[in-house]
Amino acid sequence: MNKPKGFTYQKTNDIYMAHYKDGKWEDGVLQKDDHISISVMAPALHYGQQCFEGMKAYRRSDGKIQLFRIKDNATRFQESARRLVMPPVSIETFEHAVIETVKANSDFVPDNGTGATLYIRPLMIGVGENLGLRPAKEFLFMVITSPVGAYFEGGIKPVDLVVSEYDRAAPHGTGDIKVGGNYAASLYPQVLAKQQGYADCLFLDPKTHTKIEEVGAANFFGITKENVYITPKSPSILNSITNRSIRWLAEHKLGLKVVEGDVYIDQLDNLVEAGACGTAALITPVGSITHYGIKHVFPYNKEMGPISKQLYDLLSRIQFGEIEDPNHWVTVLD
Repeated sequence: MNKPKGFTYQKTNDIYMAHYKDGKWEDGVLQKDDHISISVMAPALHYGQQCFEGMKAYRRSDGKIQLFRIKDNATRFQESARRLVMPPVSIETFEHAVIETVKANSDFVPDNGTGATLYIRPLMIGVGENLGLRPAKEFLFMVITSPVGAYFEGGIKPVDLVVSEYDRAAPHGTGDIKVGGNYAASLYPQVLAKQQGYADCLFLDPKTHTKIEEVGAANFFGITKENVYITPKSPSILNSITNRSIRWLAEHKLGLKVVEGDVYIDQLDNLVEAGACGTAALITPVGSITHYGIKHVFPYNKEMGPISKQLYDLLSRIQFGEIEDPNHWVTVLD
């Protein structure tokens, strides 16, 4: 297909739908309609009982389609479901649902060389009728797809961030799982940041407001003067599969020391490169961070830094099948 523009939804052929009722999952089916009918009292609407994943399908140069770290997404989806008292789907069911949905929408996987992909959104919501605060008894599991272009139009350029006075998640809350409430909490700070002329906001740890946690809806990382890849570690940070992959590549392919730990907002001078990473944009370089009106500009503020660029190229080439899969991450579809 032609290259899609931007990161917007485009209806494809089919979505996958499975219903949990009477204590068990029914067999899932592919359906054309991308609308659902649920009760106005569905717990997903009132109490936020839902979770999701973000994945992509990639078109290789030989025309085949491949997925990236599908088992890791399936495992994280189970962790999110359990945390919100929802019945996890098995790893096998998750993989089957994703693969069959991608196959049904294979015509929508963009051509190799365009940089575009087929975005995949597995989703579970609590349905049925609950007036009181309690877990749902029925659930829907769906897999939705859409072709997407580059998350940032005009190429990858360093972005400017501002530290938010708001918190994305509470200590020991739901910050480490992929649920809608975390993203809802980040909407207002993000809007405020953009109104001030910044690309996004930066969240600090909710307990002390001294340590970097996340960039909007993405993990943060930095490269120190000593060539150490450092990324925040906290119970309120999402365990990003993209960040896991980059950490592995940094250590095993670039020979860098990798540290997961505290990244203090008042110690930015030790970083020569900074970035945000996630499924949507892969790696977005950070050019500056403004905190209490003071703007810290990183050395690489006009273009992506050399180590970030190496990591971006390595990961994207693995995902598109241009270089060998180093760690059993790739699933090639028949």
